[in-house]
Amino acid sequence: MRLALAEAVAAGRHGDVPIGAVVLGPDGQVLGRGGNERELHGDPTAHAEIVAIRRAAETIGEWRLSGCTLVVTLEPCTMCAGAVVASRIDHLVFGAFDEKAGAVASLWDVVRDPRLNHRPRVTSGVLADDCAALLDGFFRDRR
Repeated sequence: MRLALAEAVAAGRHGDVPIGAVVLGPDGQVLGRGGNERELHGDPTAHAEIVAIRRAAETIGEWRLSGCTLVVTLEPCTMCAGAVVASRIDHLVFGAFDEKAGAVASLWDVVRDPRLNHRPRVTSGVLADDCAALLDGFFRDRR
């Protein structure tokens, strides 16, 4: 989670909401990392999770990320939760809960919906206070 937090800090430096993500391979090797890049690239799909997943897929040359773990500082939204399922990530770890848009526990539970063909294991609340503080500080400074 500390690697994901570092990505979040970097995203905040270029004006994006400070959310960071890291994809780890089965052996714990970092395969992809990223922070929000929506403002940086003008791309509404450039959420931290999507950026990290794309980079991990490029690294291994395969869209299936079976055996991999995605670590992200904030509970994924519906788009990112769908990407977790579509990429076959086996384990999702997130920090802070997102009461407004969370699609893993707060509003919906997309990744564990029994109607889907893939359901990753989920670990929530990892360094949640640190993750939330980074977001709180970013939005406090914006107001």
